[in-house]
Amino acid sequence: MTTSSSPSSPSSPSAASSAKVLLALTSHGELGDTGRSTGFYVPEAAHPYEVFTKAGYQVDFVSVRGGSSPLDGVAPDDEDAARFLADPAVAAKLADTPTADRLDPADYAAVYFVGGHGTMWDFPDATELTAFAAAVYERGGVVAAVCHGPSALVNLRLSDGTHLVDGKEVAVFTNAEEESVELAEVVPFLLQTRLTERGATVRTGPMWAENTVADGRLVTGQNPASAARVAELTVGILASGTAS
Repeated sequence: MTTSSSPSSPSSPSAASSAKVLLALTSHGELGDTGRSTGFYVPEAAHPYEVFTKAGYQVDFVSVRGGSSPLDGVAPDDEDAARFLADPAVAAKLADTPTADRLDPADYAAVYFVGGHGTMWDFPDATELTAFAAAVYERGGVVAAVCHGPSALVNLRLSDGTHLVDGKEVAVFTNAEEESVELAEVVPFLLQTRLTERGATVRTGPMWAENTVADGRLVTGQNPASAARVAELTVGILASGTAS
């Protein structure tokens, strides 16, 4: 089990050119009854995308309902996010994401669940998507998630019926962080609490600071600052051969 609070550069896997990583996105765009919009948190897709592509991986996208996923967290000073959204290949993929049933788990080395508050409403019960991730994991691949993305782990069970997170250490968006953005009473559940109920040990770091955990082939991060490092740890696991 590896924990991390500072980034380092991953080595490129020798077979990366033929390997693919799947970024999973929410399809939910409404922030409860607040009247505000939400979606997938763009930096949490953009920064991992850059890590994976620089390491030689092809990156695809999937969403709960398919089609175009709602965006959130676009900041004018985030050059990585701006470059990500302006990339014609990325834009084309984001405009028409497939659903999990249109993809083959055998084609992917890892599934990375991108965060954003929207995930709290649709990731837990996205049975096709979580079953897809379980299949990738049981084939020896990596399941990764950041911030609210670990909401996908709430009901993710392996073929023996156990929760993937049971007995694992994880980092997720904390109850304190949820309270600090005044959404603890808006989200359908508190992620830290729910995953603890599922048997996970949640390793918390300071609010808004990078905090990641790699427990075997499960890699998780606490907040947006952790997104790139989760991808780096995933690449490192894949490069080491421990993901096969």
